[in-house]
Amino acid sequence: MGKDKLRRFAEIDTFSNVFQMDGGKPLKGNWAAGFFKNSNPVVVELACGKGEYTVNLAQMFPDKNFIGVDYKGNRIWRGAKTALEEGVNNVAFLRIQIENLLDYFVAHEVDEIWITFPDPQPQISREKKRLTSDRFLNMYKVILRPGGNINLKTDNDGFYNFTVEQTEKLGLDVHVKTEDLYHSEFADEVLSIKTYYEKKYLLHNKNINYIRFSFKIDG
Repeated sequence: MGKDKLRRFAEIDTFSNVFQMDGGKPLKGNWAAGFFKNSNPVVVELACGKGEYTVNLAQMFPDKNFIGVDYKGNRIWRGAKTALEEGVNNVAFLRIQIENLLDYFVAHEVDEIWITFPDPQPQISREKKRLTSDRFLNMYKVILRPGGNINLKTDNDGFYNFTVEQTEKLGLDVHVKTEDLYHSEFADEVLSIKTYYEKKYLLHNKNINYIRFSFKIDG
C-alpha cells in the first residue's frame, strides 16, 4: 500500500464522521438520533466512492441525513474530509462491505437509497455481486421505509438493462427511467450532480443511464 493511502487510512480513524466496520454497529437503528442528533430522514448512498454525491446531496437537503457507504477507505477519506472542512454536519460515512448492510440498519430505517456508478460486475459469473441483484434488493426491502425510492445512475448499459429486467421480473414500481439522462427531461439539479467517474465518462460522450424505482407497498 502506498504512503498516501496509508496516510489517508490513518487520518480517517480520527474523523468524527467516519465509522469503520464494528464501529458503526452501535448506531444500528439509531443513526438519526444517535449520530445526527435529530429525527430527520436517513438517505444512504451505496458504493459512494469519493463521496461527491453524498456531500452534494447533504448540502442541497440540510433537512435530511446522508450516509455514504463504501469499503475503500482511501476513497471515503475525500468525501469525509470535504464534509468536515466545509461544515456539512448532516453527513456520515460507513466503511463496510455492502453485503453486511443488515448489520448496520434496522427495518425501515432508511428513507431512500442512491447507487451511483458502482462496479457493474459485467461477468455473468459475478451477477450476484451486482448491487441490484436479488440478494441486495432483498436487503434494501428490509431497511427502506415503505415506498422508499432506489436511484441508480450508471454509464454501463448492460448493468442498467439488468436492473430494468430486475424491476420487471420482481414487479417493482418504476417511476423514472432513461438511457440518456442529459438529453432527457429528468436532468434536474439533483440528477446533474457529477461524480469523478461520471465526469470522465461524459468527456467521451458516454450516455448516462438512470432509473428510480421502489418496492410495492403491501396491501
